[in-house]
Amino acid sequence: MRRSSTFARQVLLVRVGRRDDDLRTTDLALPEHRYVDRQRRRYGLDRLSRPPIDATRAEIEAVMPVSPALPMMHTDEATAGSIPLLPGERTMARRMKFGVVNACTLASLMLGMLAIFLAMQGEVRIAALCLIACVIFDGLDGALARRLGVASPFGAQMDSLADMCSFGLAAPVVVYASLAGSVSTAAAAVACALVAACAAIRLARFNVSPKDGRFFCGVPTTMAAAVLAVTVAIGLPVPGPMLVAGVALLAFAMVSSFPYAKLARLVKMPPWLWLAPVIGALVDVRLTFALIVVGYLVSGPVLWLRQRRTA
Repeated sequence: MRRSSTFARQVLLVRVGRRDDDLRTTDLALPEHRYVDRQRRRYGLDRLSRPPIDATRAEIEAVMPVSPALPMMHTDEATAGSIPLLPGERTMARRMKFGVVNACTLASLMLGMLAIFLAMQGEVRIAALCLIACVIFDGLDGALARRLGVASPFGAQMDSLADMCSFGLAAPVVVYASLAGSVSTAAAAVACALVAACAAIRLARFNVSPKDGRFFCGVPTTMAAAVLAVTVAIGLPVPGPMLVAGVALLAFAMVSSFPYAKLARLVKMPPWLWLAPVIGALVDVRLTFALIVVGYLVSGPVLWLRQRRTA
């Protein structure tokens, strides 16, 4: 126990951020000579002599905690300064572009908070319009970051956190407020809680998974929130229990492994395919929207079965 406490004291008193070649024996609180001599005289052991500084440093590095969120860095890189938020050339023009992109991300976050406040006051349709604005700003910040050449890991993390607030929390709150009185409180709470939980899983999985340029793995959180927001904004005439089932189905679709086509692929479809939705929107917007959502949700399992057959 005495040796363990001494080693723990050594670990706690190491000065972090020093260069390897600057590590000296004075950086460690080594046991005092009188305690070593006392143990040697008491037990008659010579193996309690002071270990070399290289061995002690190796033992300390082996037990030092490492954050999984950051890559391993040498001490030279750690002492050089903090990691820059904007990699590359740090000119005033690039900083301004970087600020504009992150302002769009923060605008999406603030609109999500506003949607929550409006939903708490019963203004569910205005709150749904705020969610639609969140979707617009969410697409705008990524497009601007790529166009202006200021994409960064910091921006990606900011976007993910803002998406969780706007689409993982604000959207379920708006839906819950819109369901008040039409279904039981417990059913609405469970369905909306599923949306929040699945959105968190979906965003975390997206951050650590390899990206596919053609398909999404599961329904994107942004698209799911857009479907929920438009459903509330247009007042889709669907019975309450069926709407709760649709919300839960949309939540599970976010964490599914079905491939869903990205918006860029949908835009490149032949123009004549867009005639049917446009004509349908002129006749009945609500029915057309419901058919489009159902068709997109069904496209995932269909593409998944097609890939399995061709594999």
